[in-house]
Amino acid sequence: MADLRIITLDGAPNLAVLLARAAATSIGRGGALQDVEARRPRARIERERLAAYARVCGFGLRDALPPTYLHVLVFPLQMALMADRSFPLGLVGLIHVRNRIAALRPVDAAEVLSLRSIARALRPHRLGAQVDLVGEVRVGDELVWEGVSTYLARGASAPGELESETPVRVDLGPDARASAVWHVPADMGRRYASVSGDVNPMHLNSLAARAFGFPRALVHGMWTKAHALAVIEARLPDAYLVDVAFSQPLLLPSVANFVVVQQDQGWDFAVRPARGAGDHLRGTVRTI
Repeated sequence: MADLRIITLDGAPNLAVLLARAAATSIGRGGALQDVEARRPRARIERERLAAYARVCGFGLRDALPPTYLHVLVFPLQMALMADRSFPLGLVGLIHVRNRIAALRPVDAAEVLSLRSIARALRPHRLGAQVDLVGEVRVGDELVWEGVSTYLARGASAPGELESETPVRVDLGPDARASAVWHVPADMGRRYASVSGDVNPMHLNSLAARAFGFPRALVHGMWTKAHALAVIEARLPDAYLVDVAFSQPLLLPSVANFVVVQQDQGWDFAVRPARGAGDHLRGTVRTI
């Protein structure tokens, strides 16, 4: 790609600054995706931050990194792409609707990582436009992790024909019962923000959440995904694909039911309101 432009980060950027920059330049965006890639060539794990993340999400303390923690490392690169003026969708109101992670092997906290992210597949959606933020983690030349975060911009437009999306297919059966009950405290959005750097205000206080149309603050979808994986952490294989769709938000505080059913090649799971219908999250884990 002769016109590829590369944004190189020497360290983790300040996400609050990127968020403010992206929000301030949201109006007037549009057009096609440009060939822009964000890279962080040498990332080292901060053990104290990793331990704090594990505690907030429910993972055990060990040298192998939770796959969702690698998303935390790649997410600032995605924010750098979305804050760039060439990105066609405004950040305000952008909704994270799906996340797929391929954990190709266990990654040790002592390894030096090379991070990369690029935006792909801008496309129309019945509610607006969608785009994929694709991330990669390598150790040397070896690809060890891949992630795809799909975002929806309501009311936006994108070139191309409307195509049907392949949903996350979950089979929990008619009699599936809660494997665990989660009591999610009111400060979980702030706690997750402190270990992930994702300081989107709708997760931090109810006043900001109401400005986005929510009755009170809501927890990050990636905390919900991470906490679900933490429940079955001891049974996860060395290499697997975990694919989740985020539906109704998990407002804070909340009580939620975690439902998981083992399948031939992995697990199907959902996070559901303790009272009421629908799902906060539906997902699958499949061995690869």
